[in-house]
Amino acid sequence: MKSIIQNQKMNRITSLFGIQYPIIQGGMVWCSGWRLASAVSNAGGLGLLGAGSMHPETLREHIRKCRAATDRPFGINIPLLYPQIEEIMQLVADEGVKIVFTSAGNPKTWTSWLKERDITVAHVVSSSKFAKKCEEAGVDAVVAEGFEAGGHNGREETTTLCLIPAVRKAIHLPLIAAGGIGTGEAILAAMALGAEGVQIGTRFALTEESSAHDAFKARCLELNEGDTKLLLKKLAPTRLVANAFRTSIETAEEQGASAEKLKELLGKGRAKRGIFEGDLEEGELEIGQVAALFRQRQTVKKVMDELIQGFEEAKKRIMQY
Repeated sequence: MKSIIQNQKMNRITSLFGIQYPIIQGGMVWCSGWRLASAVSNAGGLGLLGAGSMHPETLREHIRKCRAATDRPFGINIPLLYPQIEEIMQLVADEGVKIVFTSAGNPKTWTSWLKERDITVAHVVSSSKFAKKCEEAGVDAVVAEGFEAGGHNGREETTTLCLIPAVRKAIHLPLIAAGGIGTGEAILAAMALGAEGVQIGTRFALTEESSAHDAFKARCLELNEGDTKLLLKKLAPTRLVANAFRTSIETAEEQGASAEKLKELLGKGRAKRGIFEGDLEEGELEIGQVAALFRQRQTVKKVMDELIQGFEEAKKRIMQY
């Protein structure tokens, strides 16, 4: 008998995206290039390119390379606050991309436009309130992300354990859980709470195929609980690893710094400097809390195998109760 994790007849996420397993790789800035996305898709999940750190022509190149590297479905994560959003959306449509995950903005703005072009749309939220707005906007699926996640977070600071059942009660759409998920056991837990699939960022960000700098990966694989902290709440709440840059932000916030002052400290290109270029002191190091569980850099195939095995073993243990 097929496991529920790969049974398309039972799972709306695998059916919606045409994938083997309901595991989506987050479309992360400076990590999610064509090598990572194609590897996840080839392993049976859904790989996403991270448009948030790509110029339009760079994104076009990654779309074409990803398509050459896999014959399976893949998609793109597009932050709706992207400065060249019209150009990016037209490019995605022109290139024949059929799956788009949107975030950081109002889903009503682009959902109808995308669906008119036969593009499947999922939107990322951090509350049941915004999940309802997604349903009203006509999206095909919702990603509910708890604040354990790396990078930018919702202002509600709701954990995944609390968020998923709240969103499940609020909407009827296919639901994807995100935030703090990096093991097969966590996938099973998310499904027990009402999710039908998961989006995993941190663990995939630290794989061989991720485009993040080796020094960034090595630093994140040394982290323990409490080594990340949610800061920059006057701008966009962001989970950061301890370093000189984070200390400057903490000091400024403790002194009551304004949003303008924090913008000045942040400057431009800080995330690229940390994640992509490997500046471990002055760069912005974004990663999720779940990084503390891992110590080895692995291939995507190895990660996927461990996720499936962990899920199956956890399910067997639970069945004994």
